[in-house]
Amino acid sequence: MTDLGRLRWRCRRGMKELDVLLERWLERHAATAEPDEIRCFEALLGLQDPQLARYLLAGDPHPDSATAVLIERIRRA
Repeated sequence: MTDLGRLRWRCRRGMKELDVLLERWLERHAATAEPDEIRCFEALLGLQDPQLARYLLAGDPHPDSATAVLIERIRRA
Protein backbone atom coordinates (compact mmCIF):
# COMPACT_ATOMS: atom_id res chain seq x y z
CA MET A 1 0.00 0.00 0.00
CA THR A 2 1.30 3.43 -0.92
CA ASP A 3 1.73 5.99 1.82
CA LEU A 4 0.14 9.07 0.24
CA GLY A 5 1.30 11.32 3.04
CA ARG A 6 4.91 10.36 2.34
CA LEU A 7 4.42 10.94 -1.38
CA ARG A 8 2.76 14.28 -0.72
CA TRP A 9 5.75 15.33 1.39
CA ARG A 10 8.16 14.25 -1.37
CA CYS A 11 6.22 16.41 -3.86
CA ARG A 12 7.43 19.50 -1.99
CA ARG A 13 10.36 20.66 -4.06
CA GLY A 14 12.60 23.70 -4.31
CA MET A 15 10.53 25.05 -7.22
CA LYS A 16 6.91 26.07 -6.67
CA GLU A 17 6.05 25.11 -10.27
CA LEU A 18 7.11 21.52 -9.59
CA ASP A 19 5.19 21.47 -6.30
CA VAL A 20 2.01 22.48 -8.09
CA LEU A 21 2.30 19.92 -10.89
CA LEU A 22 3.28 17.01 -8.68
CA GLU A 23 0.82 17.69 -5.88
CA ARG A 24 -2.04 18.26 -8.33
CA TRP A 25 -1.42 14.93 -10.06
CA LEU A 26 -1.12 13.12 -6.73
CA GLU A 27 -4.40 14.55 -5.43
CA ARG A 28 -6.32 13.84 -8.63
CA HIS A 29 -4.92 10.49 -9.70
CA ALA A 30 -3.13 8.60 -6.93
CA ALA A 31 -6.27 6.84 -5.70
CA THR A 32 -6.97 5.35 -9.14
CA ALA A 33 -3.41 4.96 -10.46
CA GLU A 34 -2.02 1.53 -11.21
CA PRO A 35 0.81 0.30 -8.95
CA ASP A 36 3.30 0.59 -11.84
CA GLU A 37 2.30 4.21 -12.34
CA ILE A 38 2.80 4.96 -8.64
CA ARG A 39 6.25 3.31 -8.78
CA CYS A 40 7.06 5.46 -11.80
CA PHE A 41 5.88 8.56 -9.92
CA GLU A 42 8.06 7.64 -6.94
CA ALA A 43 11.04 7.26 -9.27
CA LEU A 44 10.37 10.74 -10.68
CA LEU A 45 10.33 12.12 -7.14
CA GLY A 46 13.84 10.73 -6.73
CA LEU A 47 15.18 13.02 -9.46
CA GLN A 48 16.90 16.28 -8.68
CA ASP A 49 14.85 19.44 -9.32
CA PRO A 50 16.79 20.61 -12.41
CA GLN A 51 16.30 17.26 -14.14
CA LEU A 52 12.66 17.03 -13.09
CA ALA A 53 12.08 20.57 -14.35
CA ARG A 54 13.52 19.67 -17.74
CA TYR A 55 10.99 16.85 -18.08
CA LEU A 56 7.95 18.53 -16.56
CA LEU A 57 8.41 22.19 -17.43
CA ALA A 58 10.68 22.33 -20.46
CA GLY A 59 9.18 19.27 -22.15
CA ASP A 60 12.42 17.32 -22.60
CA PRO A 61 11.63 13.72 -23.56
CA HIS A 62 12.24 10.99 -20.99
CA PRO A 63 14.00 7.91 -22.38
CA ASP A 64 11.61 5.46 -20.70
CA SER A 65 8.26 5.28 -22.51
CA ALA A 66 6.17 4.52 -19.40
CA THR A 67 7.74 7.44 -17.57
CA ALA A 68 7.24 9.67 -20.59
CA VAL A 69 3.51 8.83 -20.57
CA LEU A 70 3.29 9.63 -16.85
CA ILE A 71 5.13 12.91 -17.35
CA GLU A 72 2.62 13.92 -19.99
CA ARG A 73 -0.26 13.00 -17.64
CA ILE A 74 1.31 15.09 -14.88
CA ARG A 75 1.71 18.04 -17.23
CA ARG A 76 -1.99 17.81 -18.22
CA ALA A 77 -3.36 17.17 -14.70
